[in-house]
Amino acid sequence: MAAVGRVGSFGSSPPGLASTYAGGAPANDLASGSGGAAADDDDGQNLWSCILSEVSTRSRSKLPAGKNVLLLGEDGAGKTSLIRRVQGIEEYKKGRGLEYLYLHVHDEDRDDQTRCNVWILDGDLYHKGLLKFSLDAISLRDTLVLLVVDMSKPWTALDSLQKWASVVREHVDKLKIPPAEMKEMEQKLIRDFQEYVEPGEDFPASPQRRNTAAQEDRDDGVVLPLGADTLTHNLGVPVLVVCTKCDAISVLEKEHDYRDEHFDFIQSHIRKFCLQYGAALIYTSVKENKNIDLVYKYIVEKLYGFPYKIPAVVVEKDAVFIPAGWDNDKKIGILHENFQTLKIEDNFEDIITKPPVRKFVHEKEIMAEDDQVFLMKLQSLLAKQPPTAAGRPVDASPRVPGGSPRTPNRSVSSNVASVSPIPAGSKKIDPNMKAGATSEGVLANFFNSLLSKKTGSPGGPGVGGGSPGGGAGGGSSGLPPSAKKSGQKPVLSDVHAELDRITRKPVSASPPSPTSPAEGGAS
Repeated sequence: MAAVGRVGSFGSSPPGLASTYAGGAPANDLASGSGGAAADDDDGQNLWSCILSEVSTRSRSKLPAGKNVLLLGEDGAGKTSLIRRVQGIEEYKKGRGLEYLYLHVHDEDRDDQTRCNVWILDGDLYHKGLLKFSLDAISLRDTLVLLVVDMSKPWTALDSLQKWASVVREHVDKLKIPPAEMKEMEQKLIRDFQEYVEPGEDFPASPQRRNTAAQEDRDDGVVLPLGADTLTHNLGVPVLVVCTKCDAISVLEKEHDYRDEHFDFIQSHIRKFCLQYGAALIYTSVKENKNIDLVYKYIVEKLYGFPYKIPAVVVEKDAVFIPAGWDNDKKIGILHENFQTLKIEDNFEDIITKPPVRKFVHEKEIMAEDDQVFLMKLQSLLAKQPPTAAGRPVDASPRVPGGSPRTPNRSVSSNVASVSPIPAGSKKIDPNMKAGATSEGVLANFFNSLLSKKTGSPGGPGVGGGSPGGGAGGGSSGLPPSAKKSGQKPVLSDVHAELDRITRKPVSASPPSPTSPAEGGAS
């Protein structure tokens, strides 16, 4: 009956077979029937064992949780904006102290996903004590240190890297990890550096996680020794150096006269630093979305074992990518071959200096005074100055002998032309008038004379019409002929001085008038 129940439980035997067993079948038939049921039972157990084993294997191969990325760098270097761009978030708010973010990690092969913790430390050293919340003795094994450098200020690059690397070293030393465990972590970092393989040389065809068995077989192989300057500062955790704002390289070329050898000089010193810590190097630009995906791929490769197929890039000066294990001193020396004015032994601080800050001079604001006040001051200054003609006194004009009748007229004409003239029909100027008011009237009459039509012409009826008596008595006809020709009169003291000088001369010195020769002879 036990056999019947066992067979019925599988439901694979017809009802007639069960009744035959119950009706007293031969022993050998019963034995054979019981043997077949045992075989089916073994197959079923094997099937279930395989299913359970596969499920347990899949559960163990799921993406691990608790992986961490720790970002350090100067304030304003772009740490938060870099991670936000990796997340695909455009708008964000920067925090203070210690920021926490996370990255979604998806495994397409196993259709599994997890979260990668991201900790961003503030750029002020005052907050370095907050590292105890993000990096402890347990999470150190599952942490990637990411050092951020601002390439818009390359003169701060080397000091920033050394400062934040020393902060990590100081914090790791405070964790008091057992020496054997710390030695194991350091040896793992050395093996990963030595076992670096160029993409395409030893990579699987399909995008799957690297085979652990193949890694173990390769561990038994011979690896090349490290260079003299390689991993001399082993932190025990993988390090990635990210240079942000590489789009500012073009600005440095235009505004600060940076050349290719300067950028090669900067890159060589950063790569030497990366060799000392066994770090990778990536140049990025959030503004131009350059190498942002590469940062994510490198993080998941180091923390979760995902493969990457991107070779090293050293040709483009603003998109450099150097994975850990690829670089060495000889490859860095290639950059030194392009140096023309720089030398390998030059100090970084002496060559890459901070440009002088252009200070904007804030000039003192000068309030303009009122127009009337300004004109009054100008009038008082003009009143204090002695009257001059053409910038020199009248008496300084050269005198010529009186034998030439036209020479005095020419001198008078030149003096009259040099002084601001007044139209013939204008009002006489009072000599007792103030100098300031007189000057204003002279200027006004001068510009009016330019607009008015000149009267009289050489040899015209108005020339030389005055009588000698009128000339002596100061009548209108007593002016020199040249003054009458121009239809203008001298101004102020220059006019009176010139009239007195002409009056004192002999009458014969004046040119005869063609209209009245008798008057000229009588005088």
